This record gives sequence, C-alpha cells and structure tokens, in this order.
Amino acid sequence: MAKKQSKPAKTSNYDASLDDKKKHARKIVRGLARLFPDPECALTHDSPFQLLVATILSAQCTDERVNATTPTLFKKYPTAEKLAASKQADVEKIVHPLGFFRAKATNIRKMAQTLSEQYAGEVPQTLKELVALPGVGRKTANVVLGTAFGIPSGVVVDTHVKRITNIFGFTTSKNPDIIERDLIEVLPKKEWITFSHRVILHGRATCIARRPQCTECSLLKICPRIGLKPL
Repeated sequence: MAKKQSKPAKTSNYDASLDDKKKHARKIVRGLARLFPDPECALTHDSPFQLLVATILSAQCTDERVNATTPTLFKKYPTAEKLAASKQADVEKIVHPLGFFRAKATNIRKMAQTLSEQYAGEVPQTLKELVALPGVGRKTANVVLGTAFGIPSGVVVDTHVKRITNIFGFTTSKNPDIIERDLIEVLPKKEWITFSHRVILHGRATCIARRPQCTECSLLKICPRIGLKPL
C-alpha cells in the first residue's frame, strides 16, 4: 500500500498586489488587537533612560533575565550621569548574568557618558541621534522612540517578529532590515508601535517557535501558516 503523502506547506503569495497585502495585514492587526488590547513593553523601566539601558542589555538575552538584573543596576545608577561616573568592573559585576557582560557594560557606560556630555543626560528623540549612541542600533532606537515617546519611527523586529511575520506572509526575508521595510509597507503607521508588542505576546502565548498552537489560535482562519506543517 502506497504511503500517503502529506500536503506541502503553504508558500507565501508574495506576488499579491500591495492593496491585497495591506488588506491581509489589517485583518491580522485586528485579530492581534482583540487578543492583546493593551500591550506593553516587556522590559521594566521608569524612564526613557532606563528603557534605553534595558534594551541594550536585552541583546541575545531574555527580557525576563534583564528584568531580574536591572533593579540592582538602576538602584545604583538611576540616571545617565551616575552611570557615566561608574566603574567598569562594578557594572560588569551587575550585568554578568546577561551574557557578553564586558561589551554590554562598556556600551551602556559609553552611552551614558555621551548622554551626559551631549544631551544633558536626556535621551534624544530622533532616530538619527539615537543610532549614533554607543551600543544603539535601529531596533533599540525604535523600541525607545515608540515605547518611551510614542514616536512611530519604524517597526521593532525581534526574534518573534522575524519568525511570525514570515508565517503571516508579510515578508519572505530573514534579514531584520528587510523585514522592517516590508512591514512598514503593509502596516498602517499608527500600528507600528503596538504591532511588535502584540506579536511578541502572541509568540509567547500561542505561536510558540517549537510547538505553535495553531488549532487553539483565534487567527487560524486568516493566518496562511507559511512554512508550517499542514494541520
């Protein structure tokens, strides 16, 4: 008896018109909004400066681990001026659990020194100024501008967003810069900030990397499930 062959995984209809892509994106956005009406940044912070520090520290590290470490850091160095005056060894000791602790300690100290010297300790509110700071890339700048200041400078692309937007069919790329460009093209600008927060929450709750709970997902009817095995 011949072995029954499984259906191939869906492939992205990336040749669809831009209008069709935008319609699909709006459906996904509405579905995510119903699931997560009030999304918040997962990184604990009390100021734009603290959010900037926490986001730099979150590189290649979980938000949970960062949140477990930053209370000690922020208690000792609550402002840019205090962190700028810190000793490298002291900061390294605090951020050691986060991995790459020498580089991260160096980056946040240099960033704080730049803020103190050039911006009177305040976090600038433009993408150009933020990405010029030590340790700050476009992703970090987008997080800070969107979460701290409500400025939609772009779409944050983390590991959840990278994976799930491919599943949604919004992009076919694995490159964060290209993914962000593709998302900016199809998402309404007013959704740029909250979209990433919602996708991250969705990735943790249902669209889990190693075991996506598709049959329990309220987005199943509108999600093309690109690259996933047939149900």
